[in-house]
Amino acid sequence: MNVRRRYRFWLTLLSLGGAALTLALILFALRANIDLFYTPGEIIHGARETRQLPVVGQRLRVGGFVAPGSVRRSAHSMRVTFQLYDERGKVSVTYTGLLPDLFREGQGVVVQGVLEAGNHILAREVLAKHDEKYTPPELRPVGAKVNAHDA
Repeated sequence: MNVRRRYRFWLTLLSLGGAALTLALILFALRANIDLFYTPGEIIHGARETRQLPVVGQRLRVGGFVAPGSVRRSAHSMRVTFQLYDERGKVSVTYTGLLPDLFREGQGVVVQGVLEAGNHILAREVLAKHDEKYTPPELRPVGAKVNAHDA
């Protein structure tokens, strides 16, 4: 192998190695910022297509409805516990902080946090949904008004 080919070979190898290292570092950095979206039923039974369950310690977002009668507020701190439900299951949530004004029982919310053992979520953020035009009848809270669109 002549000198010019050897130089090109090492330059190409070094370039590919640098690109692979750059890609690995980007993916590692993004991994820390990914919050996968789940429903309470998917946390309990796994995703519908793959049946893959989230693991304890995984960061995630969970969307569901606040179960009626499940909200418990601490008398000595800003800690709140409640349950989220959908048609397939129910998970418990603990949050410390101010809740949104729209937060109430029967309301749709999205919780961002970390999954703990026993299908419990330690939330770092609670987002209340608004302007829900359609809710499936099996998820509608007892006594909820029915819109003309829901009929």
